[in-house]
Parts: sequence; structure tokens; C-alpha cells
Amino acid sequence: MSLQPKPSTADGQLQEVFGAPVASLHASAAGPDASPALGRALELRAFLALAEDQVARVRDRVHADMAPDRDMGELSADKLRFDAQWLEAALAARDSYRAALGELLRTMPPPAPQPRPVRMAQMKTAVPLPSAAAPAPVRAGAARPHRP
Repeated sequence: MSLQPKPSTADGQLQEVFGAPVASLHASAAGPDASPALGRALELRAFLALAEDQVARVRDRVHADMAPDRDMGELSADKLRFDAQWLEAALAARDSYRAALGELLRTMPPPAPQPRPVRMAQMKTAVPLPSAAAPAPVRAGAARPHRP
């Protein structure tokens, strides 16, 4: 089994909405600050990719069975009916996942604004400090040299 996510028809839409490629979205979804909407979107995307893969497999199998160079004696109506049912189920799943993902992306809350660094202004005194508050001389409080 591949660790790379299968491509899906929703990858471009996810990249547009979340502003990063799908591989980066998977990495950020694993982080502590991941939004629940991103996690759900990636989960639906994974289901969609699987359903699309199933559609492609059935399509390719039917095309191979119906190839012009194929022996007509190998054709089976029962097998084609089964493939048609399988294809119908896979297409229904694909359409449902697409609709659910689209609905999630339309209704999810907008991303939280990135916090901007706050600049603190330092207060400056316009009045001079009294001499008692003046800085002590460098040697103030230092031990006196020992005299013999």
C-alpha cells in the first residue's frame, strides 16, 4: 500500500481554499494547531480519492473486456452487469464525497487571522529625575582597597 496520498479531483480546490499543496496540508493537519475543518476536509478528500480510484478500476476493466482485439467468446453479460452495478455504486460514492467536501468548504469558518506582533511603546519621561534617583557611580558600594 502506498503512503503517498492518491490524487483526487478536489486537490486544486483544497489548495485554493487552504493555500497550500495537499502534501503540506497533510503535514499541517498533524500539527497541534490544525483546524478541525482541515482534518475533515482531508478525510473526505481521502474517501473521494478512493472512490475515484474504484471508478477508474471498473472503467479500465470494462474497457479491457470490450477491447476490439478481445475474443468475443470471453464476453460475459453477467460479468458486465456486475461491473455496471459496481460502477454505479462507485460513482454514487464519488458524487456523495464531492458534495460533502464542497459543502464543508462552503460552510467552514474562515481561517483565523494570523496574530500580528504587538509593538509596545516605551514611555519616556520628560521630567529629569531627582539626584537621589541618579545612577550610582561605577565604584559605588565597591570594597575599599586594603591598607597596610
